[in-house]
Amino acid sequence: MTNENRKPIMAGNWKMNINHLEAIAYVNKTAYMLTEKDYDRTDVTIFPPFTDLRSVQTIVDADHLQITYGAQEISAFDSGAYTGEISGAMLNKLRVKYALIGHSERRAYHHETDENVNAKVKAAIKHDLIPMIAIGETLEVRQAGNAVEHTLSQLVGALKDIRSNYVGNAVIAYEPVWAIGTGEVATPQDAQDMSIKIREKIASLYSKEVADKIRILYGGSVKAGNVKAIMEQPDVDGALIGGAALDPDEFVRIIRWPDQP
Repeated sequence: MTNENRKPIMAGNWKMNINHLEAIAYVNKTAYMLTEKDYDRTDVTIFPPFTDLRSVQTIVDADHLQITYGAQEISAFDSGAYTGEISGAMLNKLRVKYALIGHSERRAYHHETDENVNAKVKAAIKHDLIPMIAIGETLEVRQAGNAVEHTLSQLVGALKDIRSNYVGNAVIAYEPVWAIGTGEVATPQDAQDMSIKIREKIASLYSKEVADKIRILYGGSVKAGNVKAIMEQPDVDGALIGGAALDPDEFVRIIRWPDQP
């Protein structure tokens, strides 16, 4: 069972799906289904596309919802001639809570390096956003027996020069790339084994107190049918959910994992 001192997070990453009108309907439906019991047990957050953020903010603020929301990306720069970039300062004004940084799709399609990820983590912290840092290995790396070394190297790169008081409030999302959108899923023991390695590395870099505080999520084809077994692992503190989070009903079923038989 997840450590009782770390409140689980269920984070729905919409990726490039759901327009701003659909986002309004989605948030309204999800909020209607969730109860105080759900929020007491779990932090619920969503990562809409940039075009949806203002609509989501308006609903959350107007109805005083406990759903939080994050940005799928953040620029390393504060402002300037960076066409297409979105700064932390802009996100802060929209009351965005999290910034998702280092997702495998950004690393693969936009060639983001550990240095890029580190700069964005610093930008998020500078603008009072919580970085949710994604790390994980490809199938080739795993088959070569280098999954732990590779994943921990990404972790160290992301946290370079970040002080311990910020690290404890960050969130780490372990996402084995081979399990994202493929229908494949790491076993609960796989998720636990990597999560404990991540926690041990943070303890060695900072302290046991920081390691015990930080929340580690699993991401990779999570759905209502497999989430409970994953969440029963003591070092897994939630999930970063992709395709299954596009359906509010499925997302709520995932959020209510403790109630599943």
